Amino acid sequence: MPPPFPASASSSARPQPRPAWNTNRNLVVTHPLLSLLESCASFRRLLQLQALLTVSGLAAHRFPASRLLAFCALSDPPHLSHGAAILAQCAEGPNAYMLATMMRGFIRAGQHGHALALFRRVLRDRLPSDARTIVFALKAAAAVSSSAAEAVHCVALKRGFIGKSALVGNALVHLYARSVSLADARKVFDEMADRDVVSWTTLMEGYVHGGLPDEAWRVFCRMVAAGRVWPNVVTLVAAASAAGQIGLLGLGRMVHRCVAESGCGVSVNLENALVDMFGKCGCLASAKEIFDGMANKDVYSWTSMVSAYARCGDLESAAQLFEEMPNRNAVSWSCMVAAYSQANQPEEAVRMFKDMLAEGVEPIGATLVSVLSACAQLGCLDLGRWLYDTYIVSNKVQLTVNLGNAFIDSFAKCGDVSAASRLFGNMEDKNVVSWNSMIMAHALHGQSEEALHLFQQFKGTGILPDEITFMGVLSVCSHSGLVSEARCHFKEMRMIYGIEPRAEHYACMIDLLGKVGLLDEAFEVARTMPVGADVAGWGALLNASRMHGNVEIGECAVDKLLGLDPSDSGIYVLMSQLYASKNKWGQVKRLRTVIRDRGVKKNPGCSSIEVDGKFHEFLAADVSHVHSGDIYAALKNIYAIGANGMLCNFYKPLLASSENQNVHFHGRRANDEKAECNLIVWDWSFGVRPAILSLLALRRDSKVIKWWRQEEAAMQPPASSSMGTSERGVKEDDTFT
Repeated sequence: MPPPFPASASSSARPQPRPAWNTNRNLVVTHPLLSLLESCASFRRLLQLQALLTVSGLAAHRFPASRLLAFCALSDPPHLSHGAAILAQCAEGPNAYMLATMMRGFIRAGQHGHALALFRRVLRDRLPSDARTIVFALKAAAAVSSSAAEAVHCVALKRGFIGKSALVGNALVHLYARSVSLADARKVFDEMADRDVVSWTTLMEGYVHGGLPDEAWRVFCRMVAAGRVWPNVVTLVAAASAAGQIGLLGLGRMVHRCVAESGCGVSVNLENALVDMFGKCGCLASAKEIFDGMANKDVYSWTSMVSAYARCGDLESAAQLFEEMPNRNAVSWSCMVAAYSQANQPEEAVRMFKDMLAEGVEPIGATLVSVLSACAQLGCLDLGRWLYDTYIVSNKVQLTVNLGNAFIDSFAKCGDVSAASRLFGNMEDKNVVSWNSMIMAHALHGQSEEALHLFQQFKGTGILPDEITFMGVLSVCSHSGLVSEARCHFKEMRMIYGIEPRAEHYACMIDLLGKVGLLDEAFEVARTMPVGADVAGWGALLNASRMHGNVEIGECAVDKLLGLDPSDSGIYVLMSQLYASKNKWGQVKRLRTVIRDRGVKKNPGCSSIEVDGKFHEFLAADVSHVHSGDIYAALKNIYAIGANGMLCNFYKPLLASSENQNVHFHGRRANDEKAECNLIVWDWSFGVRPAILSLLALRRDSKVIKWWRQEEAAMQPPASSSMGTSERGVKEDDTFT
């Protein structure tokens, strides 16, 4: 008597309760033992049923063996070794379903190598295979290497699955869209004869995650226009994400209308996507309307609304809603940290990060990227190092390319270019941002040879430089006076790489030509550049005119600058200095009258430092700090050093009053003019190496004063060794002269 294999479902059959491993909801069996097997929920029970099936002779047949195997492969936890034994002992030999099920079990357990080994056995022994076998082989291969995935693709091509099986086609589109190449994903998609909603949605998601929202939107429009497949919830989520990335409110309205007309129901994920979309499109009213109308809100609903407020510049409402959130996760905290960092409120970003740690929430990669941006703004080197040691060295957070770039940028802007260089060298994967960050790091510290050498290495990697790359290269040339090199690279970016120079690139060339005394050529560049010189370009020309005493060109630059930004006090400062250098005191007096009549206000220069976890601000001409007398005395000594034309990179005790402190003057050779300092700071704490950031952009030939604690020095701190509660310090007076 043949075994009772499964029959089709009938209206009279009463469904049996099924455990989680049993995903085949339409399967109906009539044999009592097989019926018990379908509802089996424990491995011990399975062994009992297997013994009974073996005694009855049913275990030798493929269907009962396949159900035993399904339990072993798909239960939680899986019993893969027992499943492999069942597969090997099947008297009739395994069928395609059994092999695919076993491969699926290996993949669920993270044993991708075992899944691929089983697939190789299928090929070697010519065992039966179907589309599911190929799909699971692709999933396993994608986790191993791109070459393994391409090999499975070749097998699918030889066996005739490409273009005929939507299941295999969708798997290939997903594989290439997420991990290999969007171009290859599109090629597979175009070759598919039968596309379902998964095909269209997978390609759209690939474009969205790949930063190509315009392409995703085109695919969505093509899908709707074809009319053969109607979008589902996942498709609409992808469309909303694309519209949000594009940032056009009209597209957002179209997606919202499609959601209303789709009839597929509204899920929390879709509503979250709509809130996020309207926030990115700048329509707070629509975002809030959807948020307020949601019957069920999860943590991402709240986070999306907080993010919408932050993107639209309403940080107060964002913070208030954040405080009202019933539950917060790492994404929620990261959203607020990023909001403050992007709004140029780095102190609040760091405070929010500290609150996050105090709440016991572990940061994710996105959190660290935002905190590092705040560190770069504050010059907070110690916090950046702590983040690296705590989360990267200990492997708590994976060092992705974006996170590595953030560390490089932060370390460089905080003064530790050596640490940035070491991290860059240790990064296995680098993108154009990585190279740009390191080139800009060297440029920031005046290391022209290193920056240009790195640029030559970059060109040999096969990664194409972009406009930011050449911005760094031209900046290096400008700082170092490399006119011929700058001209060569300026021509190279257009002729070889097809990058049209922007106003910033022209400003670098104007600055360079002006510095070396080629004022007429610099003026001609500013006057004839196709994109039109901006404040940076004309400002560079004005500064060069002041340096070389060219009143005529300086006045032309001032006329242009006042037309662009008449409230910029720096214009009047530079022109006043130019007139004073030529003894045109009448013009200086007239300029002061213009300043007073127009109500132009000079914002004081500002720098900040973190000492013992507290940020201290240094303002121009400020004597409110408890140690202002000592700081001004140190500043007086530094002026004396600059006036004597001392060379850079030397150590000199400036105040012989301590046992444990020394200062290091690090700057370029002083000009005949007074050396203008970007910042002055005094570290009264033992063992603290200050991390400093100047927030004041002075003229381009200004000197940078950095104070470093030296272990070998012997100096005594002043009577009060604490910074106290003061947050105000002093800095060189850079008011109108």
